[in-house]
Amino acid sequence: MQNNLLASVYAKSLVGIAQEQNKLDEVYRDVLYMIDVAKQSREFRNLVSSPVIAADKKWSIIHAVVQGKISELTSRFIQLLIKKDREKNLLQILEAFVGQYNEVMGIHEVKLTTAKELTPEARETFMNKLKEETSFEKIQLQTVVNPDIIGGFILEYHGNLVDASIQRDLKDISKQFKTNLYEHNIR
Repeated sequence: MQNNLLASVYAKSLVGIAQEQNKLDEVYRDVLYMIDVAKQSREFRNLVSSPVIAADKKWSIIHAVVQGKISELTSRFIQLLIKKDREKNLLQILEAFVGQYNEVMGIHEVKLTTAKELTPEARETFMNKLKEETSFEKIQLQTVVNPDIIGGFILEYHGNLVDASIQRDLKDISKQFKTNLYEHNIR
């Protein structure tokens, strides 16, 4: 079950304690590792969300998977989540942490969808243009290839959507043909 407020509160707590201990970057790497594990392993997600498996058994399995791969601080945080019966929200909490980390570090998450893979030169040109237009200094660019958009691009950041795709243009033209503005309504 999604619980954005709960995820935000726990993520904020982890950010705060990581900052206090000057381990924010270390915990960030741990969080990215944990997100990767959760996204790649359905068994891990099932373990975390299972109401049947006891908390101590969950912790021993998770600890065996991550031992030596994450810091003591992150390990204790996950143990606390299990103790408080919040492990079913683990992935959501970790993703909220990434968002809060980016905010603290001044990193702007941008998603760019194109019809085909960008060349490194085109990617660099796009990043420079985006920095110039938005005054973002640090950008974390996620690229997605979707041939259905035919050409152009779709840009998403901070809840904004810039759809400059051919697919959208064709939909707009189709809509204009369906509602011909130049044909008078005859009654």
